[in-house]
Amino acid sequence: MFAEIRALEDNSSWTLELLSPGFHQSLADYFLFTMVTPTSITLVLFYVDDILVAGNDISQIEVFKSVLSTHFKTKDLGSLEYFLGLKVALSSKGIFLNQRKYALDILFDSGQLGSWTSHFPMEQHLKLTNHDGDLLPDPCVYRRLVRRLIYLTITCIDIVYTMNILSQFMHASRVPHMTAATRVLRYIKGSPRYGIFFSSSSGVNITTYTDSDWASCPATRRSTTRYFIQLGTSPLSWCTKKKTTVTRSSAEVEYCAMAVTTYELIWLKQLLTNLGIPYPEPITLHCDN
Repeated sequence: MFAEIRALEDNSSWTLELLSPGFHQSLADYFLFTMVTPTSITLVLFYVDDILVAGNDISQIEVFKSVLSTHFKTKDLGSLEYFLGLKVALSSKGIFLNQRKYALDILFDSGQLGSWTSHFPMEQHLKLTNHDGDLLPDPCVYRRLVRRLIYLTITCIDIVYTMNILSQFMHASRVPHMTAATRVLRYIKGSPRYGIFFSSSSGVNITTYTDSDWASCPATRRSTTRYFIQLGTSPLSWCTKKKTTVTRSSAEVEYCAMAVTTYELIWLKQLLTNLGIPYPEPITLHCDN
């Protein structure tokens, strides 16, 4: 990334402007900058041309916006309501995130607004393969739908496992794959308002759960690793991912799952420290044998 930035500067494609003195770049996320004083903390998060500013001192935030406006043409959208497709609702009880508008847009574009709802995102014991069923005449429709549904997993945790399965058939999409993706749309139609709630009264203790199935993929015999991390009572991080190698025992695959989860926990501890929430205590990691 630094080489690309240096090349853009050398070619006069853009000019870098330094942030106000006192800001430090996060080692956990290079697009996060923090300024911590004895009485306040200011957080600045960049994504392309979108900037999110947060803190507990309004005067520090106003100073930052004033400095930023002297170097760039900016537009202040006020209190946070939408950010990258996420609806943010703030109250004294906490923060609620959902992607209702994004979900309804997917349903509208797919012609599923009037369809029947489904109680589960995937049929139980469904085994999708690379060779069953006819190839789709236009696989781009399936690929675009799966990509959009993957972005929906930011707040829809209950479809993460299903999207992990469906994303494995982007190269050779078939009719059964599209049928399974349509079922996900019918499931979303029944719960477009669901999201994630971060309670203001919740503690900051981290609890982690991890699991892995052994050789579950019928085509490659690879295992799938899953973990779920909570901050207090709120979900913080989750993942379902098929391994790139074949493990030779169920014990090995469980150790690999715990190792992957530990990597995520180390990163989260660094990120929380940058956000002004140090976590020196050991983290409880739950796993089955």
